[in-house]
Amino acid sequence: MAGRAVPRLYVAAWSLVVLAVGCLAASIVAPSDAAAVLAVVVGVAALGLGLTAAAASQAFQRRADRRAYTGPSPVLVFAAAIALTLVAGTGLDAVGFPAEGPAAVLASALLTGGIALGLVALVVVRTGALSWREMGARAPAPWPKAALADVGFGAALAIPTLLGTSFLAGILITLLGMAPDSPLPVTDDLVGILVNLLAAAVIAPLWEESFFRGFVTTAWGLAAGRRAAIVRGAVFFALVHVTTLVGSDAATVLGTAFIAFAVRLPVGLVLAWVFLRRGSLVAPIALHATYNALPFLLLALSGAATR
Repeated sequence: MAGRAVPRLYVAAWSLVVLAVGCLAASIVAPSDAAAVLAVVVGVAALGLGLTAAAASQAFQRRADRRAYTGPSPVLVFAAAIALTLVAGTGLDAVGFPAEGPAAVLASALLTGGIALGLVALVVVRTGALSWREMGARAPAPWPKAALADVGFGAALAIPTLLGTSFLAGILITLLGMAPDSPLPVTDDLVGILVNLLAAAVIAPLWEESFFRGFVTTAWGLAAGRRAAIVRGAVFFALVHVTTLVGSDAATVLGTAFIAFAVRLPVGLVLAWVFLRRGSLVAPIALHATYNALPFLLLALSGAATR
């Protein structure tokens, strides 16, 4: 462990990862389904904690090495967040929380966002790598004029962005003969519609912009420069949004994943550019919220008109 800034943390991270691998392997030969599920849950929890420890260890090591960016890899932080979110989701399943529907989508957004931003607070802010202010969580000045200008700029830019990505999606869907399913559950209930809107146009933009633009783009901007940060952050953003796609066969999964990735890539590029141009999270949050809300509201209104 010579040369490690915090050797005990480094050892703890690897020990937890090894424990996770052992538990996941044990689940394959478990004597019962209950034992297999328990082994998987413990394994995923150990993996999440191990990745969190690894992220903190990496932050302290980079600070000791005097890097331009002294925090952990955004990919490592996100991987830890997903693992811990899966464990939290298992807990919700155990108490009988709905696994599908608008409430499940809202709970998933709150869990994922809360855990992801909690990890940023723990392994990025607490380690001194970046402050929330440096990640764009600040009010534009002069207040409130600049904030209103940022909201207007983001919301206005959402319209051409939505038109462009819709055109691209239409071409790809026509060429491939398939389309990704909507990430939001279909519902005719007013409460369900409002819950879907809350998840898509409020919760998702708030946490995703704070994480992908505020944290990821800022971190990679310090490490590799602004242009590289825009491109890498957009690719990461698009990839994250295709990891949960499912289908009846491999060709369907690959096809829909390609469409979803191709459509979200330009959105990620625009959001990162807006964030760096305006210098705060207000404009990209407004863009993201408007981009998500407009098609949802149009579909909801068209559905109401046909009833």
